[in-house]
Amino acid sequence: MHRVLPLLFLLSVLGLALIGQVNSHEESGEWHCDSDSESQLVAEFRPGLVTIDGHAEDWKDVDGFEFSLLPALDPDAENEYKAGKMTVKALHDGHDVFFLLQVDGDYVYSKGENNKCPSVALMFQIGEEASYHNMGGCKEVVSSCTKKTCKGHEVDIMHFSIGNAIPGRLYGGNPVDNSEGSGGDRYGHLVDLYAWNPHCRYLDGKGPSGNDSRSQNDWKGAWWHSSFSVHSGFVEDDSPYSKAGQKGTYDFEFSRPLRTLDRLQQDAQITIGGTSKMSVAFWYPPEGLPWHGSGHYSVGCDWLSLDIPSGSSMGAFQTKNSALHTNGKSVG
Repeated sequence: MHRVLPLLFLLSVLGLALIGQVNSHEESGEWHCDSDSESQLVAEFRPGLVTIDGHAEDWKDVDGFEFSLLPALDPDAENEYKAGKMTVKALHDGHDVFFLLQVDGDYVYSKGENNKCPSVALMFQIGEEASYHNMGGCKEVVSSCTKKTCKGHEVDIMHFSIGNAIPGRLYGGNPVDNSEGSGGDRYGHLVDLYAWNPHCRYLDGKGPSGNDSRSQNDWKGAWWHSSFSVHSGFVEDDSPYSKAGQKGTYDFEFSRPLRTLDRLQQDAQITIGGTSKMSVAFWYPPEGLPWHGSGHYSVGCDWLSLDIPSGSSMGAFQTKNSALHTNGKSVG
């Protein structure tokens, strides 16, 4: 079950400053989207299969979905990410949902400089009125967006910038940041955010009305590059971990609970047997130069469907999708 989808994901800006005013993207002309209504991811029920360590070997028997990566602000095929397409895999174990993102790229890493390293983000619809375009689509400006004026436009975002993240080590929610009611990650910058539009984007637990101690970062994640020769474990002193320019594949691996303890409409709630809406973005430093927030590649110009079948329905679901994807290539 594999699809080749030439799509564009307009996630807008996720710069290094995660709180407060951001520099928005500049669009020319009226927004137009030729979306593929059949764009779909399937998170199979596969308990006990995956360990979040950045290594992709335990995903080899999980079907992947392949997407072209086009620039968000200039979605012309001639500007497609040259190193290859992105493969996305997903599964669940009845409690957590897991994702693997794989994309080819020459190895580049600059310790402490997130925008000189590759980066990825996932975005999910929360509010029923939340659009993919403009990160929720609330019309309010930064001085007037609140949970009341933008009600129904909430989106949930996970963003991982690896400039301070050791390959193979686990990042995301941690006792220190979670004890402060924050979606932040002071150790590896795998952060949990919510937004109403590109100008109104905050760490979970933060916002224009002040902080709320009931929030936390629900994500865990790790990264790896296939050029690494050490598999027993890196430490910070091993940076930059490999030689610059080495050919290979970046692997980004994530998990979070299907349901969270969110009480503030800042997390998407995922249901077994249901369908959620999501998308994916990827940043890569061009020719060693820093990437900027709106300079990312994307996998679609509208929401992708994320199906979460139950264990009992997987047989029928696989048969259905085999028929739908007979023209796709198989990814193991």
